[in-house]
Amino acid sequence: MMALFVNDISQLDVSFWCPEKGLSGASWAVDVELDGQLGKDGMLFDFGEVKPWIKASLDSGPDHTLLVPTRAPGVSITDQGEDCVVRMTQPYAMEVRGPHQAFTLLPWPAITAERMAAHYGERLSQCSPRRIESVRLRFREEAIEGAAYGYSHGLKRHAGNCQRIAHGHRSRLLIWCDGQRQPSLERHWAERLDARYLAHAEDVIEQTQERVVLAYQASQGGFRLTLPRERCELLPTATTVEQIASWLVAQVSRHDAAYGHVRVQAFEGIGKGASAEAALDKPHPVTSD
Repeated sequence: MMALFVNDISQLDVSFWCPEKGLSGASWAVDVELDGQLGKDGMLFDFGEVKPWIKASLDSGPDHTLLVPTRAPGVSITDQGEDCVVRMTQPYAMEVRGPHQAFTLLPWPAITAERMAAHYGERLSQCSPRRIESVRLRFREEAIEGAAYGYSHGLKRHAGNCQRIAHGHRSRLLIWCDGQRQPSLERHWAERLDARYLAHAEDVIEQTQERVVLAYQASQGGFRLTLPRERCELLPTATTVEQIASWLVAQVSRHDAAYGHVRVQAFEGIGKGASAEAALDKPHPVTSD
């Protein structure tokens, strides 16, 4: 028996429902180990074939979906034609409606990276290519020293899976004021945005002091989300990472007027994001991935 390993073969960006925190965003790097027998060519599996096989399986499955632990307290699922309606009551009330492919329903009381890795490793093992006898996955968070936050959002104009109304990311955040890193500001904004939904204000169809209802039509179908007002941060623009960076620059500039120059580096998951900067109160995005 021989084992082949590939680290950082892919990554997942998801939102998940947590019975303690509610809606949360997560980003996991994916490592894989493959067990099997060597062929006459002295190889177990061609590295060039490993990545597209694993990545395609995860991209068409949990990536950019809302992970729902169907056995968590207060969770109920209803099918309505081509749509799925998910309702939650603990730790707060939330309802999400959208096409079935926008959700990953898992018969567990809670979502964990370890359980996800074991589950999808077993699924890949059952449909593995010749010579592969078992697949072991590891889903791991990026090691971040300093501020980080997990947020959820949806981008109705996105042509791909980012249009799904409840997917998310876990992201680092860097802020400079007059050329100096500001760890206290980074922590402040990361704490404010952690486990929150970042919404485009134009998607709001109903709002009270207690709740916000968002809805939009995208190429994959219609989406609707109802959640507590205190869990939602309304932005005047679409919540792309470029616009999030610009919005944060404007917020920091407004609240810390003593600084003459502010720069923000906002990440969208692992290893990608956008930078924006402003002199006085005029944010201007300069880079993005």
